[in-house]
Amino acid sequence: MDRDLNRLVHELTERAPAELDLTNGRHLDLATSAAETLFGEASSHDELANLEATLFEGDRQLPLLVHLAVKLAHSKRLVSRLVEPARLSVVFAMYKENKRILEPEAHPHGEDFLRRKVAQLEWLFEGSSHIAWRIFAVDDGCPEASGRIAREIIDRSGLEERSEVLFLEEAIRRGEPVTRPLERTSESQKGGSIQLGMWQAARQREANHVVLFTDADLSTHLGQAGLLMFPILVEGSDAAIGSRREPTSVAIKKGKRNVRGKLFIYLWKRLLPELNHVVDTQCGFKAFRADVARRIVVDTLEKKFAFDIELLLRTELARPGSIVKVPIAWIDSEAASTTTDLEPYLPMLRSIVGFYRHYLPANPNSDTFAAFIEGLDDDSWHRLVDSIPPEIAAADPAHFGDHAPITASDLRAILAKG
Repeated sequence: MDRDLNRLVHELTERAPAELDLTNGRHLDLATSAAETLFGEASSHDELANLEATLFEGDRQLPLLVHLAVKLAHSKRLVSRLVEPARLSVVFAMYKENKRILEPEAHPHGEDFLRRKVAQLEWLFEGSSHIAWRIFAVDDGCPEASGRIAREIIDRSGLEERSEVLFLEEAIRRGEPVTRPLERTSESQKGGSIQLGMWQAARQREANHVVLFTDADLSTHLGQAGLLMFPILVEGSDAAIGSRREPTSVAIKKGKRNVRGKLFIYLWKRLLPELNHVVDTQCGFKAFRADVARRIVVDTLEKKFAFDIELLLRTELARPGSIVKVPIAWIDSEAASTTTDLEPYLPMLRSIVGFYRHYLPANPNSDTFAAFIEGLDDDSWHRLVDSIPPEIAAADPAHFGDHAPITASDLRAILAKG
């Protein structure tokens, strides 16, 4: 590693907070400032990539902010290599985000996420005037009027040129094709809104247009968008997806969510082998070529939380091998999460059974797992989560596609003991 970069990482480690607080603007500003310094000091993309690799050598335990700063610097370096005119459209859904959208001074969970997303993209594209960008915030039928609050913030902050708010309810009422077969917003859980936003963004037909969707919160710093844009615009991928489960990924996930996630991954991989190379389907940081986005969001089966997987499956089936995984830095924003209490894994698995039967030829092994999943109810699912076999709980999900030590019969036996 370059001695100057090594020194900068050491200095940043000394100054960095032990944890990264998404409601603390000083923490996020420190990450951006450090990234700017690293970007200026590094002479090349390769130098930053080598630096990133060294951060994971041995037993080094570095603060998340250090890892984030390196990812941001790497992202900005990749953006600097985009020489052709390009466009980035960023989409996110809002449902009960009326607290996190506020400034921290207005609410303990406030992240001021709309204005901060704009600021993150302004930083990323500073000096890249040939790259246009816009944010699409989509109200998913929020009973607390997140969309109205977002519009007020946009108007008050003068962000009209950089962002706009869409309302799923209005799109359903107009009969927009992308919303079918929805009849009301209550039939959507994030998926309907993300698909609407992607469709609206992708109507801007121009070369080198990337449509990216993310979460409403600040779990994934948008300054990392260059990590997804480059593989699409330069390397020819149809989709680039952020992953929290790669060797150089950094993810802070709390509570039982990580173990439940492993069980979820194990089960869906029994149904969709075409996506075996993908591990983290639920990371809220995915980008698609605009023409691909236009094609995959219409006539979908899923408008709820499993929508990511259907979009990936449709992309992969159209052009195998066109999805690239990108390691990112991510921190759980669980305090005001709208999905933590829903525990959507079982409904998602049922939707994935539907994808398997709709898109793929029948497979005897997949059929046994499909039948097992269809036989689960909320009680049996929770009992299964409390008794996840060590072959799944302690394993690396990256190997779940190639190795299946636990059968559907094994899982039935576990439930029978309970």
